[in-house]
Amino acid sequence: MSQMTNILVKDDANPLVEFTFVPVTNRVPKWRTQVAGVPVDGQMTLEQVSNIKLADGNYRRVFKTVVPVMETLGASGTSAGYVAPPKVAYTTPVTISLVQNQRATIADIANALKLAMVCILGASSTTATGTLNGASAADAWKNGTGPITRFMIYGEDAT
Repeated sequence: MSQMTNILVKDDANPLVEFTFVPVTNRVPKWRTQVAGVPVDGQMTLEQVSNIKLADGNYRRVFKTVVPVMETLGASGTSAGYVAPPKVAYTTPVTISLVQNQRATIADIANALKLAMVCILGASSTTATGTLNGASAADAWKNGTGPITRFMIYGEDAT
């Protein structure tokens, strides 16, 4: 395995915010943001969940991102003046799985990944390749009309 390095990712904020994901382990490759004032449980994570050889000789690779959302109580807290410590309200995990056939070439896998990513980036009959500007991708997903985008964001079937 190559040496783990920081990963820089732009968020959906306006203006854009770049987050630095810092390696936190080498046992299972995992990265975590280090946003000041946010507890460890509230930091976003990227993780290579698994890379296993299946009984049929193929490989399954799973990658996961987790975006926690913190509770907000307001500066004044409760009517008694109590302000609770920060706590995660919920998380939004995304898991991507790839099954690599043992006969697949690097070009086959790269092409399959590109096709999947451009679908997620909003490919439709009007976006040509589906590749969107990285700065506007999140807004495009939220407002996208492509079938894969609608399914991934809203759970709407393309049928």
